[in-house]
Amino acid sequence: MKRRIMVLLLSVATAVTMLAGCGETATQTVEETAQEVQEAVEDTATEVEEKVEEVVEEMSDEEKAAEVAALIDAIYVQTRTDQTDAQCEAAKKAWDALTDAQKELVEGEDADPDYFGRDTGDASKDDPLNADNIGENEILVVSFGTSFNDSRAQDIGSIEKAIAAANPDWSVRRAFTAQIIINHVQARDDEKIDNMDQALERAVANGVKNLVVQPTHLMHGAEYDELIEALEAYADKFESVAIAEPLLGEVGADATVINADKKAVAEAVVADAVKLSGYDSLDAADKDGVAFVFMGHGTAHTAKVSYSQMATQMDKLGYKNVFVGTVEGEPEETACENVIEAVKAAGYKKVILRPLMVVAGDHANNDMAGDDDDSWKSMFTADGSFDSIDCQIAGLGRIEAVEKLYVEHTAKALEEVKKN
Repeated sequence: MKRRIMVLLLSVATAVTMLAGCGETATQTVEETAQEVQEAVEDTATEVEEKVEEVVEEMSDEEKAAEVAALIDAIYVQTRTDQTDAQCEAAKKAWDALTDAQKELVEGEDADPDYFGRDTGDASKDDPLNADNIGENEILVVSFGTSFNDSRAQDIGSIEKAIAAANPDWSVRRAFTAQIIINHVQARDDEKIDNMDQALERAVANGVKNLVVQPTHLMHGAEYDELIEALEAYADKFESVAIAEPLLGEVGADATVINADKKAVAEAVVADAVKLSGYDSLDAADKDGVAFVFMGHGTAHTAKVSYSQMATQMDKLGYKNVFVGTVEGEPEETACENVIEAVKAAGYKKVILRPLMVVAGDHANNDMAGDDDDSWKSMFTADGSFDSIDCQIAGLGRIEAVEKLYVEHTAKALEEVKKN
């Protein structure tokens, strides 16, 4: 078949050289030969497709699963490229072609059956806020992001809606800083969320003059630093740019430094946890031997002192049956094993675990409440010192008082814009 195409192509070339001298006859020859080339190419494409299908059909279940795992690993990256959209589509198409038994065999460096197979809620309930027609004034709400659909809509979406309701003259748009999550949501649910560069390019293309950026990040940590770095490249594209504070406000020098933001968050999350647990008050839970353990992410960034400050804040508020820990165990005293010892030493026999995170996503569902041996629920259970271990899967973003705090932070940034 390849030889036939080459012969036909040579015929076309020969006919072209004859065109000037032979007039209409040469033209006809070119057209006829070109038609033959087209048919030969189509025949070859069909043969190739049939051969691919034949090869795929002969692959073992393990080989098919491995192919899908490789496609997932290829989009489990923090950098977007010109091939990302096609890669996301290919990964989902390959996954859908697997049988249920084959899907269970998917395992790669980052790939597993849950990547496409886990039910995290209805993605259609979430608004990616990636529309154009922005106008001159934009509030860009920047989050790390989550692939858990329900949490994205309830936690991040609730913050965005609260900010939009408080600022009807400004267009609210979204950006995520985690490309890995953006790719996951796009591949699985066909929902496209802007990363920082895409969101800022959209703002520039729409003629935005005044830009206010509201991070939903908990603190001035690594993700916040990345946000600032991405924004610096676009600073001269707008007449004014203002960046609002993250949830816990300024970090402070050491564990003793607390502020109004940390106080508001501490009061809000404890009140909501007590309410969900069915107790009338924190004191009533304390008398019943219940300890509330709030699990943050943890970080090697200098901002990790924020977790120690939150523990200090809980103590200042008199919340003696409230403890703060982190997945990463940074600061050291926030490691799960150290928190377990602290709860035991305080004499509590019942434990309620809850994320100290804006969204109740992967960390809340897996690291905190998962069934694996290294989850916090499993580690507290394995210790054998407690009568009950319960989990609350709820992010900070869905608490009204927290939403109000974000609105206040945005308002302060807007004041800076008005001054300029």
